Amino acid sequence: MIVNKVCTHCKQEIECKVDQIADCDCSKVEVSNDTRLFLKQTYHKCLCNTCLENINDLVAQAKGKDFPKRRSEMIEGVHYYIENGYFVFTELYHLMKGYCCQNGCRHCVYGFKNRYL
Repeated sequence: MIVNKVCTHCKQEIECKVDQIADCDCSKVEVSNDTRLFLKQTYHKCLCNTCLENINDLVAQAKGKDFPKRRSEMIEGVHYYIENGYFVFTELYHLMKGYCCQNGCRHCVYGFKNRYL
């Protein structure tokens, strides 16, 4: 059975083969066990291949790195960027934080930002 769904991260329309997961497009993306464990703690249901690959890359980037606890430990362009004078935290920052604050952050990697949009 083929179901048209929307990627819960980027909102792109995707085709989901619920009953034939081995034939589903997402099965073509190799993800690490760490990524699988991470995805279990998110609000995501179905992801497009681009978002799945991106999250897999973010998990690999974060592995073995400490979450920056002080402003002086943050790297501009890695953990945040400045927009209109405000700090905007990146997906990597949110992933390294280790949990979703459920504030609907712009770059929430946990999928909460899209739940009510």
